[in-house]
Amino acid sequence: MKKKRTAGIVASLMLTAGLMAGCGNNQQSGGSAGGGGGDVIKVGANLELSGGVASYGQSIAEGLELAFDEINKKGIDGKKLKLVKVDNKSEAAEATNGAIKLISQDKVVAIIGSATSTNTLAQVQIANDNKVPMITPSGTNPTITTKDGKVNDFIFRTCFIDPFQGTVAAKFALDDLKVKSAAILIDSASDYSKGLAASFKETFTAGGGKIVAEEAYVAKDTDFRATLTRIKSANPEFIFLPGYYEEVGLIVKQARELGLNVPIMGGDGWDSPKLVEIAGKDALNNTYITNHYSSGDPDPKIQEFVKAFKAKYNKAPDAFNALGYDTAYFLADAIKRAGSADPVKIKDALAKTKDLQLVTGIFTINEKHDPIKSAVILEYKDGQQQFKTKVNP
Repeated sequence: MKKKRTAGIVASLMLTAGLMAGCGNNQQSGGSAGGGGGDVIKVGANLELSGGVASYGQSIAEGLELAFDEINKKGIDGKKLKLVKVDNKSEAAEATNGAIKLISQDKVVAIIGSATSTNTLAQVQIANDNKVPMITPSGTNPTITTKDGKVNDFIFRTCFIDPFQGTVAAKFALDDLKVKSAAILIDSASDYSKGLAASFKETFTAGGGKIVAEEAYVAKDTDFRATLTRIKSANPEFIFLPGYYEEVGLIVKQARELGLNVPIMGGDGWDSPKLVEIAGKDALNNTYITNHYSSGDPDPKIQEFVKAFKAKYNKAPDAFNALGYDTAYFLADAIKRAGSADPVKIKDALAKTKDLQLVTGIFTINEKHDPIKSAVILEYKDGQQQFKTKVNP
């Protein structure tokens, strides 16, 4: 993974000069030479449509497509949005290549994606260097939008960030579940997993909790019994497991088989229908996640979205569906306020977004290009997510 990502970044740097020349022409003409030409505004989607976390990218794409259909019924100042999708195959190097293609060949005015933090980070420099706004619906690592105290000017997100999820999980463990000791199990190669774990540990220990075990696994592993046996011997009251659904499902299943019946909690990376298939509904009892929204929330805007989504796809929408949907409306609102398909003007409008009513919350973008919004905690009961509580920032 590291070798592939390095190769992709090197390739992107070699192409930067050429890309800048092409994008500069596009911006100077207000988009008429590229993604904003004629009656169509091209928007890129660089998503995990296949590979290890394809469920996330596919869900985001579904949300985007529903929103684009709705937006295009009215249009934006006489223009319609056209979604141009690329599959990054759940790999950072492919995400880099996808961003290059969308900017240099497809001439999009903005990029939506990726779903994961690692694949999003692989595109940040390309988008910034070429002055094309990029919005990740679910990349929660703080360094996506801000690095070393400096804001990445063209990068935005529609989700909350890792420290918020980790903090919420730690407070829930301490205050609601009343546990005093916890084990942490992370994906050693995931920026997302490490970020949540760091904030959980900081908040949990500051609140008087004790971390009794810290373990790691490698993505694509399938047998976690040795690691879980070590965790069991530490006798934790709670396990924090911030990972992605493929490994999480197996870990939860094997933990229960080993008699580890303590509460287990993770973040939005758990949110996939495949999790229940992998873990089994009984194993998921007494597990919790932090997430962006709940389809069971009675809020009228949420229920309107749920109804429209079910009508199109014949299933209930998950959080990644909702985030994709919201990202489309976030971008469309900015394009309308910018009065232009020029990427720089769109970027400026995105940064000024305030009190925008969306499905996953009321959006105001802060100075770090992150939204100020609430989180929800969901509990799995017999394989179904149930709304537990909502936590404000």
